[in-house]
Amino acid sequence: MNRGRWILIVLLLFISIVPSACQKGEIQQGAQPRIKSVQPTSSTKRVILVILDSMMDKPLQEAIRNGQAPALKFLMERGHYKPDAVSSFPTMSVTIDSTILTGSGPDGHHVPGLVWYNSREGRLVSYGTALWETLKLGVGDVFKNSLYRLNNVHLNKQVKTIHEELAARGIETASINGMVYRGTTEHRLKVPAAFADSTSLPRDLKTLAPKWFSLGVLSRLKPDDVRNTHAWQSYGLNDEFSADELIYLIEQDRLPSFTLVYLPNNDHDVHRKGPAETRGIERADKQLQRVFQAFGSWDAAMKDNVWIIAGDSGQTYIERERERSIIDLRQVLNSYRIAALSKPVTKQDQIVLAVNERMAYVYINDSKVAKAEAVRRLQQEKRIDVIAWMEGGDILVRSGRNEQELTYRPNGNVRDRYGQTWNIRGDIGLLDMSLRKSDKRLEYGDYPDALMRLHSALSSHEGNFVIVTAAPGSEFIGESSPTHSGGAGHGSLHKQDSHVPLLISGSETRPDIFRLVDVKRWIMNELGH
Repeated sequence: MNRGRWILIVLLLFISIVPSACQKGEIQQGAQPRIKSVQPTSSTKRVILVILDSMMDKPLQEAIRNGQAPALKFLMERGHYKPDAVSSFPTMSVTIDSTILTGSGPDGHHVPGLVWYNSREGRLVSYGTALWETLKLGVGDVFKNSLYRLNNVHLNKQVKTIHEELAARGIETASINGMVYRGTTEHRLKVPAAFADSTSLPRDLKTLAPKWFSLGVLSRLKPDDVRNTHAWQSYGLNDEFSADELIYLIEQDRLPSFTLVYLPNNDHDVHRKGPAETRGIERADKQLQRVFQAFGSWDAAMKDNVWIIAGDSGQTYIERERERSIIDLRQVLNSYRIAALSKPVTKQDQIVLAVNERMAYVYINDSKVAKAEAVRRLQQEKRIDVIAWMEGGDILVRSGRNEQELTYRPNGNVRDRYGQTWNIRGDIGLLDMSLRKSDKRLEYGDYPDALMRLHSALSSHEGNFVIVTAAPGSEFIGESSPTHSGGAGHGSLHKQDSHVPLLISGSETRPDIFRLVDVKRWIMNELGH
């Protein structure tokens, strides 16, 4: 889930907003820009990437069987469907979206999760989780993290997004309701006056985004259109608004070579009702039907367009009984002084917790605290299924399930299904891996691409930290963390959180490897770059 998007909505509910279009370049409020986008050549189709938040294979198949998803069925019958593409880790939307757009894991793009600790600045970075956690960290700071710092500061400038690479070649792109959007065109996000006056935020936030950029009421493509942007409609951060903006580009003949469209609503339903919920898919499909019809017909929508429909993360059922579902890391580590959210982190704080639902970073902030002892305390909680940390060039893995240990590092004599090689010692069963007898190839089970995804997360930012993930049925909490008992959550390395559907229609090719980290390279090839 892009929980930062939902917290942004909640924050906006505190104030009264007069929707304002984003002012940029030659496009002003109420103007009708007549600049045509770069059209595909005879050999190149436009690519439209639709991210349907928390879409999973089983509810998608169920929705199709029940007649709830005719547009997705239409695409599936005319394309290639992969039910279990591998997401990035942690399985949180800001990290996943950064991976899709940059073609690199968090070790490359440097967005470690929805919540993480910046040891250089000595502060916890949150893009928005639970309301009370946000209030304790500071509304203005969280707002600026999600709207500005994520794209303009935290996302590594040494890696380029699809938007940036295509802009360098003179090719226009679009982003509609994506929280990760960095491009090369300067835009202004209009921060509501009442909100700016009550926080440290300016009324205008300059940001770099694609030529065509839309983010709810903060930035609109279609001038003066206030439909689907009211408070009860999440101020435009909804499926209907995303479809409206895409339809506007289609009807104005401005659909660029690459467009990313985010459909967020399904995620909220799944969190509340559990991973079998299909209503969010049904509602998203209705918006796709509207979009297809904007081309004149569904068949016309296929002409000159490649459609990619992707989930970002799966979700795992969270047990209803809190004593079974909730792992309170403050209790597990209660012998240490844990940093409070409402105060700056100081040298007296021994542990800093950054909780990402079913995954957490545990930062050791005191040189007197032995990491080995902290790991032993974490191992006492049997619902923690993966405990991982880095020592020198090695990654060590343990679990609350047993006393075994796995040690590994890249570049060894064991090859996995993705062509990556590893030097491995210890119990590979900790990550549910096995060696195939025929060719000694490493196979993954419950934790797809576990070695690389753990390595990437552990290399994503500076700090002395341990990664923990929760076993299915459970999730972590710290101070004021959100909970989903009786619903669903994500964040972990487990396949229930990590396997996502990937549907491609309109292309004769497909990615060589079905991981979200490999999607960018395939898209660039589709566009002839």
